[in-house]
Amino acid sequence: MKSLKLIGGVAGALLLTAACTAPAPTNNAAANASAANKAATPAAIATPAASPAASNANTSPAASDSAAQDFTLVNETGVEIDKVYISPHDKDDWEEDVLGKDTLPTTQSVEIKFHRDETAAEWDLRIEDKDGNSIEWENLNLLKISKLTLHYDAATKKATADME
Repeated sequence: MKSLKLIGGVAGALLLTAACTAPAPTNNAAANASAANKAATPAAIATPAASPAASNANTSPAASDSAAQDFTLVNETGVEIDKVYISPHDKDDWEEDVLGKDTLPTTQSVEIKFHRDETAAEWDLRIEDKDGNSIEWENLNLLKISKLTLHYDAATKKATADME
């Protein structure tokens, strides 16, 4: 009987959480179109913690959703990436994992989005696998990179990145 009450309590809490976090309905056609376009995008969207997304009533939704540093990260390492950290080059610590609870399987990509007011050009990138093995790239000029494809050669233990 205790387990039934526990399951019922957990289910109720999950429903309450889902109801509280669901976006409010809107009649704005532009907002609905934007949401439909985002839902149709196959890649996940991650936002570095250093640049939290914020909206500005004086800008259109499209303008507030993009920054010059936005880029696509492609995993061609042959290993599932468990964590991705991106931090301005002049900072001494890593920001939060931009994947959150997600992972980035090999051959997949993720859209990395920054706050549109972000001004830093040079960024460092760190990836980790599930075992905690990591690789870092420094001084990535994200103002000039729209796509970053990561590679790893297990035989030579050398990591490279193609930048577009």
